[in-house]
Amino acid sequence: MSIFVLVHGAWHGGWCWQRLTPLLRAAGHEVFTPTLTGLGERAHLARPEVDLETHIKDVTALLDMEDLREVILVGHSYAGFVITGVADRDAARLRHIVYLDAFVPQDGKSLADSVPGEDRTETYEASVAEGIKPFPPQAFGIMDPHDAHWAGERLVYQPARSFTQRLHLTNPPPKLRRSYIEFTDPAMGPFTAMVEALRKDPAWTVSALATGHDAMITAPRALAKLLRAAA
Repeated sequence: MSIFVLVHGAWHGGWCWQRLTPLLRAAGHEVFTPTLTGLGERAHLARPEVDLETHIKDVTALLDMEDLREVILVGHSYAGFVITGVADRDAARLRHIVYLDAFVPQDGKSLADSVPGEDRTETYEASVAEGIKPFPPQAFGIMDPHDAHWAGERLVYQPARSFTQRLHLTNPPPKLRRSYIEFTDPAMGPFTAMVEALRKDPAWTVSALATGHDAMITAPRALAKLLRAAA
């Protein structure tokens, strides 16, 4: 048995793992799916002060309060920033860190200045009061009308400072197993060049799944198989 902690991406919540978690639990694994502050069923806690560090603390608090060890920490999309921060703060509780079509941030960078093209910090900061409007479900590769409606009803505004706060790493890079699972059909533009670089790095295990960005919704069985292999 392994312990998985699955961290959702921007605009989502713990709800997005509903189709994946039963598959991992049926294989004997323990699974936690925290919802980050201001999102999902915790949207009522959204406020301008919520930032990346808030979300990192959400996850480290779960690890500490549940006394979880040897964790496989999985982050989707924006949560690449979150799990990188968690690994920096609480590496002793982790065994393996898995990025699902996610940002792999550099020290001192925010999501706003990690997206190819112009720095979007000023644009995002202008949305601090209300948050950043979610993309439509189809932008995440959710093409089935029923699934798109289901997800669309649950996507909420993202706290803007989670995108603009820079991630500052304070500890040496932890010696953890690192994996990246790229979702390629359709591929999300921000990740393509980054994944190509990771494929050349022997410290990383990189695999691909031919589905959209929200694979936990569109291809849960295939994704569960890859995660079970990681375990």
